[in-house]
Parts: sequence; C-alpha cells; structure tokens
Amino acid sequence: MHYPRFGQTGLKTSSLCLGTMGIGSSKWKGWVLDEDRSVPILKAALDAGINFFDMADWYSTGLNERVVGRTLLSMTEREKLVLATKAFYPMSDDANDRGLSRKHLMASIDRSLAQMGTDYVDLYVIHAFDPETPIEETMRALHDIVVSGKARYIGASTMYAWQFAKMNHVAEQKGWTRFVNMQCQYSLLYREEEREMMPYCQDEGIAVTTFSPLARGYLAGGGTPGRAAFDPYLDWFGDAIDQEIAARVNQVARQRGVPPSQVAQAWVIGSGNSSVPLVGAESPEQLMVAIAALTFELSAEERAFLEEPYRPRDVINDYNPIRRARGPAPAPAPALAAIS
Repeated sequence: MHYPRFGQTGLKTSSLCLGTMGIGSSKWKGWVLDEDRSVPILKAALDAGINFFDMADWYSTGLNERVVGRTLLSMTEREKLVLATKAFYPMSDDANDRGLSRKHLMASIDRSLAQMGTDYVDLYVIHAFDPETPIEETMRALHDIVVSGKARYIGASTMYAWQFAKMNHVAEQKGWTRFVNMQCQYSLLYREEEREMMPYCQDEGIAVTTFSPLARGYLAGGGTPGRAAFDPYLDWFGDAIDQEIAARVNQVARQRGVPPSQVAQAWVIGSGNSSVPLVGAESPEQLMVAIAALTFELSAEERAFLEEPYRPRDVINDYNPIRRARGPAPAPAPALAAIS
C-alpha cells in the first residue's frame, strides 16, 4: 500500500479509502451490514494497510460512526488512522437537525465525535450544498470547527463546480479555512465531473476522492442484492448505453481473467482524475479485489474500448437524482480483437 500526499496538504493517506455507507445497521437499509459482518472487513482493511476510512452521520443514523469508529479504535492507535465523516442530511424530524447552518454543523461535529469515541476527525466533509444557508455562515462554522481542533481539514461532496468554487472563494476572502478535498461520484457510467469539477480541483491542488466506482454495483453484476428497493441510483442507471458499457467491462474481464469489478475499479484508479478512490465492500474478499485493482493496468486500447459508448448525462448534485434523458442505443460492441 502506498501513502500519497493528500492534495497540497501534508497529510498522507492510503491509496484507497474504505467507504463505509454499507456498514452500520440493516434496520436503516436492508443491504447494510450489521456489526458482526462489518468487523472482518474493517480488520482486513487495516491488515492491508488502509488507514483512510470515510463515514457520515446520516449513514445508519449514527450507528455507522459508532461501529466503524469504535471498532477501528479498538484495533489500532488513533494517530495511525485518517478518519473522515460528513454532515448535511436530516438526522431527525427537527427543522434544525439538517443542512449547513452553524447550529447544525456545531451540533453535528460534537455528535459525530461522541459516536466515534474520538476528540477529532481528520477530515470533516459537507455532504452536499445547502441553498438555504448563506455560504458565509457555513464557511465560518467550518473554520471555527477546525480552529477548535475538532477537525484537521475540511472537504465537500456532491455539488456543482461553481458552488464549490464559490464556497472556497468566500473562505479565501475572509481568511478562513478552505476545502482541501472534493468527494464526487465517478465511474464508467458517470463521468460528468471530468468537465468542470476535476479540472478545477487539479488547478487548485484539491484532492479528489471518488465514490461508487461500480455505479452502485451495476458494473459488478447489476447491483447489490436487495439494494434496488432502497437506492434510487440503481434505477437511474441501466439504459441501453449503460448495458453496453457493462457488457464491455465483462468482456475485458473475461479476456483478462479477473472479476468485472476489478476492471471497473482499475479504470477509475488509472484515470488520473481520482486522488484517492473510495471503495466499498460486503466482504474481505471483495475488498481484496479492490486492492488488486491498484496494480491492475488497463491498456490504452482497453480503456478506449470501455469509454467509447459514453454520452453526456445530467449532473448529480444531491441525493435526489434527476433522471437524465435516455440516450440513443449504441451500436453493437466491436470485438476487442487487439486484446488477447
């Protein structure tokens, strides 16, 4: 495992980050793993050298932070971990228990730290953009959280590039803490962040953490069993073009003798657009496939073959996805004759 520099910070993280939305409580969503099935995955991640773990207060309504944070802290020293968590989504029916107001962020960081059993997080991420809260209020609150020592760095997720740039501009104008990280969805089925967000982050030296390299499991065989009833993105993916790309992933996987998920994840890792890919896993074995993708190189011909059917689609900027217009069906895939 390598430990690259995280953007322009001095922080070093593992080459992969374990995304833990699927860890916590099956009572929250049926496909989420309960604690007894989660511990072996967390142990396998540590044993493989992963030090970077991504959580959110919204995941399993707090149980995610409790299971992941406390389990990891029982296995290794706090200073050896890079812990990230997120805030934004409703945690209750209370009108103030959501969003990016100062009130909610200050309450959320304290609640998250108590859940995890630590006095700071390495990376505190806003889960989405909040149009109902002034940017100045949000950025001042995040700055104060960093100054208080409760977070070392801040990041953002799932928003338009102009929103992210505007928030960083406000922080720079006021002399407050700027974002060092953008977390966005990225896969062979969703590449819209290549247009504006990723070039902006590259220009600013901002680390990009990408999630859902398998398009919510679609590129690994059609999605997590039982997940379709809970995850709107599984309905969002799946038109004729997506099916064609998935077929090409399977074709390359067969020719190379590896699982389709390894091919899809290797494409993200080799794109040059993801500083640290986030990967999820339902078992230690799935995690090992993701780790194997770190050293699995696709040829230029394979990458072109996988990318060719893609077409523009709507940008995902929150967790209420707008379904994009269905594109025309692609032509049948040509044989990948040059690859043996």
